[in-house]
Amino acid sequence: MARIDDVNFYLQPADKLAVELLGKAIVRNIDGEIHRYLIAETECYMGVEDTACHACKGKTPRASTLWERGGKLYVYLIYGIYNLMNIIAGNEGEPMGVLIRGVKDINGPGRVARKLGIGKDFNKEDLLISERIWLEETNLKPEYITTPRIGIDYARKEDRERLWRFVAYDSLKDIDI
Repeated sequence: MARIDDVNFYLQPADKLAVELLGKAIVRNIDGEIHRYLIAETECYMGVEDTACHACKGKTPRASTLWERGGKLYVYLIYGIYNLMNIIAGNEGEPMGVLIRGVKDINGPGRVARKLGIGKDFNKEDLLISERIWLEETNLKPEYITTPRIGIDYARKEDRERLWRFVAYDSLKDIDI
């Protein structure tokens, strides 16, 4: 499998990138040991107009990473205990991101980050050049379903109802990498 090192892959709008990420491998180098996980569930957050996106409140210290160029990680803590990992999408100055909600056999964004050893020190990590974490092409194009995003009760009704969650667990269940 080849590392995804073309910045243009990450410069897509978040709704497109969220679908493209399904079936790709997240690769973690932990003390020289390589671990690969197939991305099975994503959610997109579409910038300042999306009231579910952290960017809608402006460029706060917590959310400022979203304004970086696509291909970097946005990692933040929720409930004081769970780190969540997002991949920034789009051009610098266009605050969009894709939450990695699940990988094959691991459901839930907090569980994914814990399994991969993702902490706040991964915030702004550049997937194009990092030696700790990167994405690889698998050539898989899994079938997926779309649903409303989860856990965004604070957002406007129209943003809560958008079908911006992409789920491909069923089509990846028999695939090993």
